[in-house]
Amino acid sequence: MIILRWAVRVHKWLALLIGLQVFLWLLGGLVMSALPIERVRSEHNIAEHPALELSPASLISLQQATDAAGLAVIDEATLGGLAGAPVWRLKSGTQTVLVSAEDGTRLTPLPEQLARTIAEDDFAPDIPVKSVQLMEKPPSEYGPGGPVWQIVFQDKEDTRLYVDPESGIVRARRSSTWRLFDFFWRLHVMDYDDGADFNHPLLIASALLGVLVSVAGLVILFFRMRRFLQIRAVRKIR
Repeated sequence: MIILRWAVRVHKWLALLIGLQVFLWLLGGLVMSALPIERVRSEHNIAEHPALELSPASLISLQQATDAAGLAVIDEATLGGLAGAPVWRLKSGTQTVLVSAEDGTRLTPLPEQLARTIAEDDFAPDIPVKSVQLMEKPPSEYGPGGPVWQIVFQDKEDTRLYVDPESGIVRARRSSTWRLFDFFWRLHVMDYDDGADFNHPLLIASALLGVLVSVAGLVILFFRMRRFLQIRAVRKIR
């Protein structure tokens, strides 16, 4: 039967061509689904803090904050907390400036000690810091470009927090669990550089070949099941 012969050929040769990648897709899917996403994102290590109770009389005004920041015009102003202390977060265009809401000290760009304090305040486990480094070109695990403060903790998962030197926000939390997930994610999307592109021609072509292997396998299964049922029916008649 011509259709069956072609289905066997397509299934055999395409399976040899794409079989390893199909295995990696299945393996990666298994690993990524088995890892709790909260642990991948290190959300279980984020410390919880009660809301700051602020007394307006003890805080500087917005005008004083903008003067301290050296900004004539702002797009947005937010009063909040940073490592347990009240701050004004002022945005002007693409620039963000932090100003202490207590004494008007300009905090941007963050000094090393403050970046360290922010990371320690964010990280729930009582584990010491191993290193603090301002990185102009951070590793690919961070994502966007620098500069950014990298704070490394001495825990078993080699946790690294990345703190924005302008806004004081923890931009990324990375650990060995995240790196394992990221490794299989890159294999899964076949983007071996940074795992950010999952619409590239190699992945699309591989997925198409995988579909053809599956279709050919279904065709083979159909013909063989039909033959099996025919033989069984003949045996019953006899």
